Amino acid sequence: MLHDPNKVYIFDTTLRDGEQVPGCQLSTAQKIDIAKSLETLGVDVIEAGFPVSSPGDFNSVVELSKAVTNPVICALTRANKNDIDVAAQALKFAKRPRIHTGIGASDMHIKHKFNSTREEILERAIAAVKYAKQYVEDVEFYAEDAGRADIEYLAKMIESVIAAGATVVNIPDTNGYCLPDQYGSKIRFLKENVKNIDHAIISCHCHNDLGLATANSIAGLQNGARQVECTVNGIGERAGNTSMEEVVMILKTHKNLGLHTHINTMGFYEISHQVRNQMNMPVQPNKAIVGANAFAHSSGIHQDGFLKNRENYEIIKPEDVGFPDATIVLTARSGRHALKHHLERLGHSLDKDNLALVYEQFLLLADRKTGIDDSDLNLLVTTHLVKA
Repeated sequence: MLHDPNKVYIFDTTLRDGEQVPGCQLSTAQKIDIAKSLETLGVDVIEAGFPVSSPGDFNSVVELSKAVTNPVICALTRANKNDIDVAAQALKFAKRPRIHTGIGASDMHIKHKFNSTREEILERAIAAVKYAKQYVEDVEFYAEDAGRADIEYLAKMIESVIAAGATVVNIPDTNGYCLPDQYGSKIRFLKENVKNIDHAIISCHCHNDLGLATANSIAGLQNGARQVECTVNGIGERAGNTSMEEVVMILKTHKNLGLHTHINTMGFYEISHQVRNQMNMPVQPNKAIVGANAFAHSSGIHQDGFLKNRENYEIIKPEDVGFPDATIVLTARSGRHALKHHLERLGHSLDKDNLALVYEQFLLLADRKTGIDDSDLNLLVTTHLVKA
């Protein structure tokens, strides 16, 4: 089924799972803007919404389907006929439609969410896939809370839904519970024990409750999964979802994994800002890849090494993710090399003795002032030259 066994499909759910964050609701026009950016980025699948949940979500899936050409447009449903009917209707203009249906797989969900039995849930899962298959060829099935599901039962469920017509099987760590080796071994078990697994793509959908969403997704890929469900900036319910930019750059950096995506990574910085602005969702400064400090160096030892050879302290080039440039931040921990770098940038070329004098004054100022800017540096040099 896979034309390229080493390609990882990027399934973006920024507009569905990401938008479920309180205060992050988007208008249809905003969703279309972000969807077009995702298309330019090279995303394979865009989960456009949960059509039955509201008229607004339904309309967004309809309009987004009209506006986007290349990616698969996916609509989420629960495992019932009405949800699937509504999703199919919302997807009627999609060039490449996918219905994403599913049900709980863990005993916790089966008992306490559905008040049901394993046998009944299995029947509902099969019925939902068969029903969705009447509308679209591309049907993805999610086994909710698979991270805590019994592995033998999960394997039986996955085998059954593939037989019913599922083209993608989503193994969500819905509560962000798994450790990477646990999640990876779960994917490996399915890969080795579900006899028809080669007829579907295994997908990772990991949440970040314990900060392991990206690590778990990578572990899934290492063990045979070939789709990752993720969001821009890692936004999503509770602690968020797997961060798209992190997964993609891990694969790009660790070429020994032998996996690749079709993502234009130079668009990451721009789409990160677009999403944070449209959703009014700030990104922590130390966020990997797109945070304000991702390429900022303030320690004197790091700055010295960076200025001698940037690869001493950078494994990713800022320009590879569309970042303006690496920054040498001047603080009380900065060394002479960093100060000299900034002074020369401003046109001040000082000999060793004068640099030492200015550096002493710089440290005194840096202890009092949070951020040292160009005007401070110019004043330091001017004051020093007057004294000289």
